[in-house]
Formats: sequence, C-alpha cells, structure tokens
Amino acid sequence: MMMNEEKGGLPSSVKLMIGVGGIYAAFLYYGSLQEDVFRFTAEDGSQFKQAWFLQVLEAFANVVIGFIGMTISGPTKGIPLTMFGISGASQVTAKACTSLALANGLSFPIATLAKSGKMAPVMAGSLLLGGATYNMREYLNVVAIVGGTAIVSLGKKKGTGGSSSSLGVLFIVLSLVLDGVTAGFQKRLKEETAKVGVKPKPYDYMFWTNLFMCGTAVVIALGLGEVQTGVAFCSNNPEVLQKIIKFALCSAVGQSFIFYTIANFDPLILSTVTTTRKIFSVLLSIFLKGHSLSTVGWSGIGLACSGILSELQSKRAKSKPKST
Repeated sequence: MMMNEEKGGLPSSVKLMIGVGGIYAAFLYYGSLQEDVFRFTAEDGSQFKQAWFLQVLEAFANVVIGFIGMTISGPTKGIPLTMFGISGASQVTAKACTSLALANGLSFPIATLAKSGKMAPVMAGSLLLGGATYNMREYLNVVAIVGGTAIVSLGKKKGTGGSSSSLGVLFIVLSLVLDGVTAGFQKRLKEETAKVGVKPKPYDYMFWTNLFMCGTAVVIALGLGEVQTGVAFCSNNPEVLQKIIKFALCSAVGQSFIFYTIANFDPLILSTVTTTRKIFSVLLSIFLKGHSLSTVGWSGIGLACSGILSELQSKRAKSKPKST
C-alpha cells in the first residue's frame, strides 16, 4: 500500500496522517460550506442560485494553487491540451449540475449518496457500447447505492418544494452521466499524453484541468448573466461571500492533499479516504444541518453505505497481487 520511504524523509505513518487528515478536513468542511451556500436565505427571501458563478470562483482558486505548485515543481513541456480542454469542460459541467441540484431543492445527503453511484452511468455506457463486463457483486453494489439513495429520498419527512426537488433529481442524474463521460475523456487524455511520450506531474493536471474548467464556467456564467447577479447577491449578503471564498479555498487545498497522497501512497489509499469521506459528509449533514429522516430513510442510508463500502472492498480485493 505504501511507497518506500525516502532517506531522511518523514515516516510513512506521518505522511499518511498529513494526507488523510488534510483530505478529511478540507472536504468535510467543503461539503458543509456548499450546503450552507445553497440553503442560505436572504432577508428578502431570495436564495443563491448562481451555480456557474460558484464554479468560476472554485476553479479559479484551484488554478492559482495549481499554478503555484506547477511553478515550484517545474511545468511539463509538450502537454497535448485539447483533451485537457474537453475533460475540463465536461468536469465543470458535472460539478455545476451537482450545485444546481442543491440549488433546486435536492438535499445534500441525497445528492452526496447519489454521486457515490458513479459506476451506474459508467456501467450503462460500457454495456451499451459493448466494451466491458461486470460480475454480480458489481451490479449489486450499484443497485444498493442507487436503491438506498431512492429510499432515503422517500424516507425523508415531507416538506415543501416538491417540484424543485424533482428538478434537483434531474440535475444530479445529469451530473452522474457527465461523470461517466468525464471518466472516458480522462482515459483518452492519459492515452494521448502517453502517445507523445509526456508524463504530466500532479500540479500540471491541477492547473490545466482547472484552467479550462474556469474558462468554460466564465463563458457560461456570462452567457446566463450569473456573474452580474452572483456579484450583486454576494455584495448584498457578505455572509454568503465569506462561505463561498472558504468553499473555493477548501477545494484547492483539498486537491493539493489529494495529489500529496497520490504521490506518496497506492491509489487504493486515496480511494478509501475519498469513499469514506462521503459517508461521513452525509452523516455530518444529517446530524448538524437538521435533516429529519424516518426509519425508512435510515434504512436507505444503511443500504447505500453498505453498497459504497462493498464497492471499496471489491477494489481492495482486485488490487491484491494474485498468488501463483
């Protein structure tokens, strides 16, 4: 699991604590802030709806941190940028759809659980195109996550905003589909960089991907008029602006800790951390943000989490070297 320690460097246990602690701290707070931004109600009753404006600020923070990291580590020359552009555009659209789901009434726990079912669109696409096969356990894992999320939605105590929640569901489904598309583009990106004999460093990925994400978000936000309305809303509600700034910084800092973990440990360590982080984000949201679940809702949480953990355990089993 752990890479060899360098002479004179920090012990692997300390590096693990730094990486894991940084990812948990940054992204647990990130999720909490994201929920706060879209649940905020101004004195006049208006709410923050400018998802693309939010993506501009988040991507920009990542561009700045990525540029600093890339400058320190040294930029890689000859990177093919076309696939970075396509992948970045797809990725930022998926993230914007998640924010739009929250802006249109979908609760944070349901959105986070649904996003854990990324394998569903990947499986569907692969099966339709005939490019992959899956075992029964992988199908059951997806069914557990998707089914559990649906049960949580049904088990949530009744409130207002039914039509908005329906629109929220549509956006989260679209986000999942785009996650599957983005995964395909990222695979193509790796193939193209390998073809030209270039191996981008972690901060190359962070800078270039987020630069194109930011550019895409700026164009769409300007086209929708969200830059003007977003700035106006934040000017009238400084509390939201503070949360958005912290949200963007948490994203950039969290990404840095992800790259730190990738550089020092097996990818499965990162997969374990990011997967369990989602479960904790859901539980923290339920306990700290006043979400009320029935017994049926809690059973859905249990079912979805069991699917998430089973998927993780399946990855662990696949990663173990086969004995000869």
